[in-house]
Amino acid sequence: MDKVRLQKYAGLIVRSGINPSAGQPVVITAGLEQPEFTRMVVEECYKAGSGEVVVNFTDMTIDKYAQIYQNEETLSTLPAWDRARWQWMTEKFPARIWLDSDDPDGMAGIDQEKYSRTFSRKVKEIKRYRDVIENRHQWCIAAVPGEAWAVKVFPGVPASEAVEKLWEAILSASRANGDPIANWDEHNKVIHARCEKLNKYKFRQLRYKSANGTDFTVGLMAEGIFCGAAETDLSGRVFNPNIPSEEVFTTPKKGEADGLLVSTKPLSWQGTLIEDFSIRFENGKAVEVKAAKGETALRKMIAIDENAPYLGECALIGKNSPVNNSGILFYNTLFDENASCHVALGRGFDNCVENYEKYSKDELKALGVNDSVIHVDFMIGSDDLEITGVTCNGSEIKVFENGEWSI
Repeated sequence: MDKVRLQKYAGLIVRSGINPSAGQPVVITAGLEQPEFTRMVVEECYKAGSGEVVVNFTDMTIDKYAQIYQNEETLSTLPAWDRARWQWMTEKFPARIWLDSDDPDGMAGIDQEKYSRTFSRKVKEIKRYRDVIENRHQWCIAAVPGEAWAVKVFPGVPASEAVEKLWEAILSASRANGDPIANWDEHNKVIHARCEKLNKYKFRQLRYKSANGTDFTVGLMAEGIFCGAAETDLSGRVFNPNIPSEEVFTTPKKGEADGLLVSTKPLSWQGTLIEDFSIRFENGKAVEVKAAKGETALRKMIAIDENAPYLGECALIGKNSPVNNSGILFYNTLFDENASCHVALGRGFDNCVENYEKYSKDELKALGVNDSVIHVDFMIGSDDLEITGVTCNGSEIKVFENGEWSI
């Protein structure tokens, strides 16, 4: 891939993605397969005026070995050095970048029972630190190709060619061609205008219907708002948490969701692929799941904690998004969620409550914001999806028709 294009992409991740303050530390998490691009991102951080830049390299194969060979007590325990790292983040509030290149099947074959138990215990300990830094720092998830991921997306071609094709797809879907920063400035204006339009309706329900079996109603909070693209943290710093990002989203009201949602794309969760699945809700809670592949992983996911079976997000994306128009199934939630309307199980977003900074965490929960250790998106958009918004006075407004915006 042309280095000039990659340097521009690195600049987009830093300047539009995290937008670091002068002297602010940055923590980058990256896989082992793209060290040269990771170096580009580090350099862009320093050129943007950040303070110390720390890189944590990860490898899914090593993580899989840990799951196979380590005992549960070790896997479940957050070691002292990791607690110190999280504590440092609650004091310094570094900007954070995650360069995702994970293999969608990278954890296939592990003991799902063991993984679920150990993952649940560890993330519950991490959550108390994450609650402190939430909305107080900038973060950005972007992608770089890993060889195993590229071969999954483009089977039947040599690995090097698959990686090059995936680079091309990532840059195109991420609006990183030409002048990436100018592209995102314009894109943010479009998304924010759409949010403003939706917020004027003050919807209290969204009703979903599709020929694939989706027939679902979800309640929204009176205080809730739709958000999308660039966000602002509590210090006033503007950042883009996801590259790409085509969604307009809100946090639904916990306890108000009924009916069936049928997935339209596979879900890769923690290296396990879940395919052809559906989830039925009653009184806000997922009470029945079915999957052709990965059903055990799906069941374990929604049992991580008591609030994992409740929804934390409803996201709206027209079928003519650049990601969907690419015709590529990425097997990666960052991209596939931006090709399709989706919902998320687990944790909701505090900033989807108007003037959220005025509320305590307990008050936000009382309003209906779900709180969980997970936040897992799954895709439900289809070419015939209809979504109807119901206002507080009972008026019905067609929001989506035939998979595309009606408003």
